[in-house]
Amino acid sequence: MSLLSVREFFSSRQLDIPIIELEASTATVALAAEAHGVEPGRIAKTLAFRVAEGRVILLVASGDARIDNRKFKDTFGKGKMLNAEEVVELTGHPVGGVCPFGLARPLPIYLDKSLQAYDEVLPAAGSINSAVRVTLPMLAELTAGEWVDVCQAAQALEAA
Repeated sequence: MSLLSVREFFSSRQLDIPIIELEASTATVALAAEAHGVEPGRIAKTLAFRVAEGRVILLVASGDARIDNRKFKDTFGKGKMLNAEEVVELTGHPVGGVCPFGLARPLPIYLDKSLQAYDEVLPAAGSINSAVRVTLPMLAELTAGEWVDVCQAAQALEAA
């Protein structure tokens, strides 16, 4: 169902964005990077959080970036990642296949600036073995995402 909702999302916008379906699982950043032959940072992971006043948000970040707790709190207030059942209920996508397209209900989407190190990224496409290749302008347009700075990029982590 989830993969279908992503197909319908693209179709409703008259977009011919191929969904890449693989035999292998791409449910983690490491598995996805290996399966697609790209560096982990190019995998656009979508994380779901409950933040201030019970709002649910999606954050799309570079696969090798980590949440910076101070930056996150300064931007969204206190936040907690959703559990797997909540993720499926609110997004319609399983953990490992969560993406900012074809959502079960509209959710605010934020794009972390860690993605800006890449011209093209691969977010999941609603299942644990699917993805799409999109440019950053296309990702921003499709999601109506707001750019934020709430992660530490891998380069900053290595330097620490």
